[in-house]
Amino acid sequence: MSLILIRAINKKKALNALADIERHAKLSIDGKPRVIDVEDVEDITRRILKQKPKSDIKLAILVRTSESTTKSIMSIKKIHPPAHLIVISEEYPEYEGLNKKFSTLKVFQGYYSMKK
Repeated sequence: MSLILIRAINKKKALNALADIERHAKLSIDGKPRVIDVEDVEDITRRILKQKPKSDIKLAILVRTSESTTKSIMSIKKIHPPAHLIVISEEYPEYEGLNKKFSTLKVFQGYYSMKK
């Protein structure tokens, strides 16, 4: 299982990024995507990327996938989503906290998984 952080300018771009994760990256989204606080995301992004994020965002979504972190990273590299995607691996200290916090976060409304 891996965690993917989506940083988007608006809801439409976030929804398109979620669709791209399923359709083009061929990853299985586990459960419902969750909305996470933008300020928390900025801190997490800064620590993981070791630099200040480039653009201002209005919406941040946290997603769990069924695939391993390595497969998620390799699949995400091949697509060009309309939002900034960060795969958070188990080796980052933020992973455990985000994984525990996931179920307490508000569900992102408007997303429906593609039919199989």
